[in-house]
Amino acid sequence: MKMSKVEEVLASKGLFLEEVPTPVAEYVPAKIVGKVLYTSGCDCRRNGKLLYAGKLGQDLTLEEGQAAAQQVVVNLLSVLKKELGDLDRIKQVVKMLAFVNSTDDYVEQPYVINGASQLLVDVFGEKGRHARSAIGTNTLPFDTPVEIELIVELY
Repeated sequence: MKMSKVEEVLASKGLFLEEVPTPVAEYVPAKIVGKVLYTSGCDCRRNGKLLYAGKLGQDLTLEEGQAAAQQVVVNLLSVLKKELGDLDRIKQVVKMLAFVNSTDDYVEQPYVINGASQLLVDVFGEKGRHARSAIGTNTLPFDTPVEIELIVELY
């Protein structure tokens, strides 16, 4: 099968899409409403295992948080590919909602999530720029450091 332009950019960075795991609870990984696709939250697993675990400001450095956020975007793109069949159907990334598992006094959540935002701009160019919220939380499922949802507009 032919690679999309997005997959070619990912491959040039040594990043590749994976199989989308079966949800662990009662939800779907993505939902299309009209020309808008909403994803459920994803974490930083690769081959079924968390690449990073724990809290920012305690267990992980800013750079590790950014790498975790980047892997989350790769996983979200895997969800989008499964749902759409072709990532070139994405007209633009509209919104990112990101949660960072962090200590009470940690305030660098926006810098952690820049790892995700930058990858979207790298692979989509200007249509990867998006509105965003980066929210600190005291815990996330399975001790993942970052969970992210995306909203994208489709052609």
